[in-house]
Formats: sequence, structure tokens, C-alpha cells
Amino acid sequence: MNILKTINSPDDLKSLSVRELEILSSEIRGFLIDNVSKTGGHLASNLGAVELTLALHRVYDTEKDRLVFDVGHQSYVHKIVTGRRDDFKTLRQLNGISGYPKPNESIHDAAVAGHASNSVSVALGMARARTLGNEDYSVAAIIGDGALTGGLAYEGLCDAGESGEALVVILNDNGMAIDSNVGGISTLLACMRVKPAYFRFKRRYRQLFSHVPALYNFNHTIKEWLKRRLLPGNIFDDLGFHYLGPVDGHDLVQLEAVLSWAKELKTPVLVHVITQKGRGYGYAEQEPETYHGVGAFDTGCGVDKSDNMSFSCTFGRALTEFAEKDDKIVAITAAMCSGTGLSEFAKKFPNRFFDVGIAEGHAVSMAAGMASRGAKPVFAVYSSFLQRGYDMLIHDVSLSKLHVVFAVDRAGIVGHDGETHQGVFDVSFLCSVPHMAVLCPASYAELRDMLNLALYRIEGPVAVRYPRGGEETYTQSSGTAPSTVIREGKDMTIVTYGIIINQAIAAAEKLADSGIEAEIIKLNFINPIDTETVMRSLKKTGILLTAEDVCAQGSVGSRLLAACAKEGVLLECSEMLDLGSGIVTHGSTEDLYRLKGIDAEGIFLSAMKLIKSAETKSAEVNA
Repeated sequence: MNILKTINSPDDLKSLSVRELEILSSEIRGFLIDNVSKTGGHLASNLGAVELTLALHRVYDTEKDRLVFDVGHQSYVHKIVTGRRDDFKTLRQLNGISGYPKPNESIHDAAVAGHASNSVSVALGMARARTLGNEDYSVAAIIGDGALTGGLAYEGLCDAGESGEALVVILNDNGMAIDSNVGGISTLLACMRVKPAYFRFKRRYRQLFSHVPALYNFNHTIKEWLKRRLLPGNIFDDLGFHYLGPVDGHDLVQLEAVLSWAKELKTPVLVHVITQKGRGYGYAEQEPETYHGVGAFDTGCGVDKSDNMSFSCTFGRALTEFAEKDDKIVAITAAMCSGTGLSEFAKKFPNRFFDVGIAEGHAVSMAAGMASRGAKPVFAVYSSFLQRGYDMLIHDVSLSKLHVVFAVDRAGIVGHDGETHQGVFDVSFLCSVPHMAVLCPASYAELRDMLNLALYRIEGPVAVRYPRGGEETYTQSSGTAPSTVIREGKDMTIVTYGIIINQAIAAAEKLADSGIEAEIIKLNFINPIDTETVMRSLKKTGILLTAEDVCAQGSVGSRLLAACAKEGVLLECSEMLDLGSGIVTHGSTEDLYRLKGIDAEGIFLSAMKLIKSAETKSAEVNA
């Protein structure tokens, strides 16, 4: 039997029996394992959300009703049953389907997702718009217990509970974010989860009375009435929600019944669903954190866990070594211990390691407090997630010139996760923060040197930004120099920084084959910029080409052009190679570099165009 092949829209689910739904759940898990093993993606969270997603689509009409996924890691099953099954071979590939909900991809995707904790706020906005427009549709937010650690989730819950709007919040509680959950809310949810015996009792209870629906509904109503009055309340009751749960997230009958009831209540409702992350795949069940986000892997052997070097790994090892000699160093992460390379640090220095959960703003402010009392806090965070702490960067760190080190991981294009995860705005917002020094290593050795510089040679706030993945052909270190002339030349000046230096060097070699001598300046500090070295080169060459994988506004290129104008350096011609608006789709890093013209070939072609433009201008002047 292959039921999955018959599912082309959510309507196809509604005629299936319970047994057929159970078979379909198993088929979907096999489909996910097979396809994600080829493309990479978020596996464990989706394996755990199969039954929940099927139940949601049997209760809600997603062409009309709005399902708002928080983060969106768990949306693969939703995509499979909404007509995108055959597109899964293109998952996260250039011109393929996204790994996250995207309204421009499907009518069934209610909102863009990628970052955590916003679903309740977005869903409440939709519910209020529905009321204002006197429209008829249902709204539900699906949020995980990891995302529930974010403060924004509580802002939304507080308002939603008071609103009286017909809104359902489904809490998908699997006890995990990417790493194990931390904090008070995690403890609270653990206390609210019940033992397997409770779920067994509920199944037997339902089986006993299911042949008499009226009696079952009556008894269920009495039970909920007594529970609310005799048992201690919880935070969700206190916030104004009608709390239902906990519910076995792998029991299709129970899920559908509770979700249907929640939908009909026409009031703020929170449905607490217990799921198992990685369910149905032994490797993922045993190590859900490993199988949260994976690259391509062998399904029979599981994920290759060999200790491959990367910038994240290099950072973690270097910080651990520094911390062995300096007990003032503390490490902070926002639910990204392993992702940011801090696992070894956490084991060696548990009293100096702080995982605050998905709470980046809190992490920045806490780091400021630590720094104000003499500690040396290092906050390791993905570039796109640091955006959430921008106010705290200015208010709590910068205004007091506090020495907080920001280890900005996943800077620049990160590839397959797409728009919400590309680290392309940090140069703009970090360089606008007063007193903030920004360093950008291009190699492992350089990362170690710059981290040492950030810890011991720079006063005030400092960010060290580095890419996802590993180093390339450039492996040396520029030490503490603000910039380095990598290659001397007389015909044009190419300015870049970070990992893009590898593309610039390759382009310069190709230019040399065409008789063009390009001078390459690698910026080690991108704030402040070593304008003196750049201006000296430009006075010699007269042509400027910048290459960087960030948005145009506030880019290094834009600041260098402003510096030229300020210092009266006249250019024959110039071009900024960057990412324009910064909205960059999903695909491999290589594909995206090529798409945006910042690979070696793109830099070469732009350089040739500038040379020809300069020659044309010269010819016109001499004519």
C-alpha cells in the first residue's frame, strides 16, 4: 500500500480511516528520511510532528484558515500534504522549494518563518484582522517548547490571552530546541508533562466510551470542569487561555478530537501536545540534537559525526584554550551550544558557561552586566539571530563602552536555509553601533589571532564575524594588522574581507592571464576601515572594485566611496559587488555566490568591465 502517492492536497486526508492515517504516517517518515538524506535539512523535528500535522490538516482548511508555524523547522510534513511532495528532491536547492514556510511558494503557507517565538504575535494579528474585517476563518499558531523560551512568545501570549480572540496556540512539546531546553519554562513544561501511563489510561477511556459519543462528550466535559477547579492552575490559564492537555502527539484520534474542540471554543485556547523528536528513525530518536539539522547522509549508517574542522569548531577550541589561562572568560549562547562550537567549553567550565535559551536580547544585556563587573563575556551567536538583540547592543553595551566580545557565526551567505538565515545584515548594523570594533577573519589561524586581539587588545565592544563551514585556499594570518595587501598591482584595486578573499585571489590570477595587474587589499578590520591603505592604492590605480556577501546599505563598498568623496580621491570608475537588498534565496553557497556575481568568475567579469570602461573614458578624453 502506498497511500502517500494519493495525497495531493489536504482534502485527500479527510476520507482516510485511522488505520490508513497510521500507515500514511509511517510512509511520510520513510519519505522524509530518504529525501532529507539526499538534500540535507531539518529531520528530527519533522519526524516528531507527522501525526500532529496530519491532524491539523484534517481539522483546518489551509486555503482559508491560517496555520502559523513558529521557526518553521517542522513544516516539511505540511509541505508534503499541500501539493509539494514531488518537489522534495529540490528541497533547499537553488530554484527549489524552501525548507521553511513561504507564502509566495504556496497558498497554504500563512506566513514567513525562520526565526523563533513570533508565531503567537503574527497569529493574533491575523485574528484581529479577521474580526475587524468581519471575516470567517480560523487561526492557529504552532510553537515548540524551544521557541517558547523567547520573550516575544510571552508578549504575544499575554496580549492574546487578554484579547478574547478565537485563537488556538498548539504547543509542540518535545523537550528540545536544537540542544536540550534550559530555563524556567522548560522546568515548568517538564512538570506539566505526564507519564506514559496517563496516555494509556486516556486511550482506554476513549475506547470504552467511543461507541456512545454523547456519553463520551458528557464525561469529557465533566472531567475538564473538575480538572480546572480541583487541580492547580498553570501559566497558560493565568494568561487567559483555555488550557487543553497534555495530549499524546502521536495519537491521531485524540489529536483530532482535541484540535476540533479547541477550534470550536471561539476563545484563546492552548493545546499542549507531547511529541518525540526524531520519532521513527532510531538514530534520530537517540540523538535528536544531532539530527535537528543535517547535511546529506547515509540512511543506513546515519550522520557522519567525524570531527571535521570548521570556523565554529576553531572558535570553540580557541576560546576554551584562552579560558584555561583566564578565569574571567565566560561563554554565552542562546540555545546554540553545539552549533556555535561551545560544547567542549561547556564541559570543561560548566560554571562559566551560560545557555540562556532562545533569548538573544537577554543574552546581550546579561553580557553587559557581566562586563560591567569585570568578567570577559563572549556571546557566540549566529549573525541572523544577533539581529534580535540590536537595541541591547546600543543601549546596554555601546553607551557604556563595555568590553563584550561577540563571536558572530554564520556571517555572510550561509546557503540552504535561505532568506531568514543569511547573515548579510550584520556589517550594516554592527558598524553603525558606536564604539564597536568589527573584525573579519579569513582563515582558522586568523580567527584565533583575532579572538585573542578581541579579548586582550581592544577596549569596548568588539565583534569577530566568520562564515559557516571551513577555510579555503587562504590559510595564513594577517596577525593584528588592520588590513593586508595580499597582491600588489597598478591597474585596479580590489577590496574585500573574510572568506571572499579566496574568490578575489582566483579572479586576480585570471586577470593576470589577461595582462591586468590587480592590487588586492584584504580588510581585517571592517570597523574602523583602514582607509589610509585603500586611498593610497586608489591614488595609484584609480579603479575600485569591492566584493562582499552583505547587503548594499552600510556595506564596506558604500563607506569606501564615501571616504573617497571626503578625501577628494577621484576615481576613473568603480563598482560595488554585494547582495543589494540582502534578500537572498536558498541554495548552495557556491550557487548563490555565482548567482550574485561574487564568485571568482563574477569578480573577474566585473573587473574586466571596469578596465574597459576606464579605457573608453581615457580614449574619449584624448580624442
